[in-house]
Amino acid sequence: MLITNANIITWDNPNRVLTNHAIYIEGGYIREIGTTKSLIAKHPKTKPTDANGQYIMPGGICAHTHFYGAFARGMAIPGKPAKDFPEILQKLWWPLDRSLDAEGVRYSALVCLIDAIKHGTTTLIDHHASPNFIDGSLDVIADAVDKSGLRAVLCYEVTDRDGNEKANAGIQENLRFIRRMNNDSHPRLAATFGLHASLTLSGATLQACRSAANDEVGFHVHVAEHEEDEYDSLHKSQMRVIERLQKHNILGPKTITAHGVHLDVREMEILKETETWLTHQPRSNMNNGVGVAQIESMMRMGIKVCLGNDGFTNSMWDDWKTAYLLHKVHHRDPRRMGGYDVQQMAVYNNAELAEVFFPNTSIGKIAVGAIADLIFVDYKPYTPLTDGNLPWHIIFGFQQSMVTATMVEGKFLMKDRKLLTLDEEEIASRAREVAPKIWKRYEEEVAKVS
Repeated sequence: MLITNANIITWDNPNRVLTNHAIYIEGGYIREIGTTKSLIAKHPKTKPTDANGQYIMPGGICAHTHFYGAFARGMAIPGKPAKDFPEILQKLWWPLDRSLDAEGVRYSALVCLIDAIKHGTTTLIDHHASPNFIDGSLDVIADAVDKSGLRAVLCYEVTDRDGNEKANAGIQENLRFIRRMNNDSHPRLAATFGLHASLTLSGATLQACRSAANDEVGFHVHVAEHEEDEYDSLHKSQMRVIERLQKHNILGPKTITAHGVHLDVREMEILKETETWLTHQPRSNMNNGVGVAQIESMMRMGIKVCLGNDGFTNSMWDDWKTAYLLHKVHHRDPRRMGGYDVQQMAVYNNAELAEVFFPNTSIGKIAVGAIADLIFVDYKPYTPLTDGNLPWHIIFGFQQSMVTATMVEGKFLMKDRKLLTLDEEEIASRAREVAPKIWKRYEEEVAKVS
């Protein structure tokens, strides 16, 4: 494939913006970058795909999401509104995940994958829970990802909140899927080991997870999203959350910790020392009223901070904008959370994290030898757009509706805003039939604990 007449945002380091350039793709990889004129002359037999002056850039990466939460949209929560995050878990998320069956898991994944394709997010790191459908649940999600053509890292959330039997089933589901990925070597699918959070995990279960996984396996776990996680850890172990996870050898360069809103300085130092990843989900933190993580301080310390969406829409530019604004209003200081900080999280750190799970693959940049995960953006700036001011064009100018094409490994998943791998109308129609059944089971689950 030869893409011509493109304005290319490379996202290499340093970033470059190349006007009227072309990209030659072969075997799913970027093989050449040059001027449109030079590459047309070099590949006269290749029919060009004309970008018509659109911006071509690497697809977005989401460092932490939850496909299974899709059917919470518009769902009524019985009783009084939840007053804090622990009540949100008890009233919304835990009854909802217990309501999912195989069909619910499949369609919650499919609707999120459609959303990702339409909004230019090509790699997603998912964290799944469905306590009444554990065995094989990751295969159902993997099948949906495979059909979509996107790239994803999957895991199952181990927790003690549903009893020992289901905690053990969660451990086995992670191990089974990790073995499958090791044996299959799927180019667009990878696995890690999921844990819910310290507050729903006993020391015995944490140790069982660490013992079951070999030393090469990392974990994906929520940490200190709310103060209760810290209070619970201190009660159980006389240690704060990160210290407790470190004791059980959960941390390391292949482990993702999500949120980190209430970490103290020593916990941050441990993340740095162990080279553990941390993901920031500003829209979710605002929605749950849990506070604002000390992201700028952590980045200055050298912690590898990435950007996720926690199950919100897969338009990652919305998380760019929210991160940029949230820290300013929280500190009442417009100098906080600069555009380059957001860019570092969302582009460079997210790409480096993705490469942990897809080794020997260059992701998130337009460079010779990089994988061709690309998006076309119909953005017509009315002020100069340069490599220096690009973050502010994205934050104040780019909109999710501007994505006209999405490609993974050189294959179009959407072209001219038409989905090519998934049938949105059919999937949305079926999802509307599935959702009421899940909502009914959810109401029954809520009634059990009321």
